[in-house]
Amino acid sequence: MRTLFSWRTVRDIVLILVGTSIYAFGLVFLNIPNDLAEGGVTGITLIMRALWGINPAISTLILNIPIILIGGKILGRRSLIYTILGTFGLSFWLAFWQTIPLVIDLEHDLLIVALLAGLVAGIGSGIVYKVGGTTGGVDVLARILEKNFGITIGRSLLIFDVFVLLLSLSYIDLKRMMYTLIFSYVFSRVIDSILDGGYSAKGILVISNHTEEMAPVLMDELERGVTFLHGEGAYSRVDKHIIYMVVSGREISEVKRIVHDFDAQAFVSVINVHEVEGEGFTYLRPKSRFLQRKTAAPKVK
Repeated sequence: MRTLFSWRTVRDIVLILVGTSIYAFGLVFLNIPNDLAEGGVTGITLIMRALWGINPAISTLILNIPIILIGGKILGRRSLIYTILGTFGLSFWLAFWQTIPLVIDLEHDLLIVALLAGLVAGIGSGIVYKVGGTTGGVDVLARILEKNFGITIGRSLLIFDVFVLLLSLSYIDLKRMMYTLIFSYVFSRVIDSILDGGYSAKGILVISNHTEEMAPVLMDELERGVTFLHGEGAYSRVDKHIIYMVVSGREISEVKRIVHDFDAQAFVSVINVHEVEGEGFTYLRPKSRFLQRKTAAPKVK
């Protein structure tokens, strides 16, 4: 029977604590000293700090706990536990980092601050999101709105972030708001990179009458697996073997060269692959054929 507190759960808990620690570090030492705003509930805590002097470590709990209680039925058991852990973890680390007498002097260069803050916050949040955790707040509200009013999560998150950023103009000027937008862009891109697996990969589809001849060459020269998909021409009604393979971005030109050598009229489609696992990507690739003994030719999958 699968238990909730498995070794994987322990790993997830550790990563959530590490991620919230990194995220809080960026807020305390980069965003707050340089008056860079934030979106979501974290942005509201920064507004409350600037206008009324409320410690973000406290306001994080004040704002998130009611939201978590309301959305508890929507979240699954594991998601609820991870969200509570993320919320309390963020609050703890915000309080902890404020006790450390550290000053990061970037010579008042707001561009460097925005880029570095986005990088740090993105890494921290990305680690939390990667294991299925959140820091509470807007994520839970977005799920409530989707369930009760049919508003998509992406749209509600965008609306809420824009609303909070506009409110942030109550304590920062337009110049810092522009740097906040740079921060937000870097933040989102870093999160996307972490959630997408961190390895740039492309899917390749090749439609040709010569795929049987291409496949062994592709496997031999690129040392990548090739899969045949069964297709049928809508006009010709002829059965075809369609090649599908996943390669790194730098190997695309090599694939096109090999395909063109066999069939200059071949149809080649390049697809973005958001995450890839398996030999050659997350496992060790086989050694180059020049460094190993001669083996039998690889078989087509």
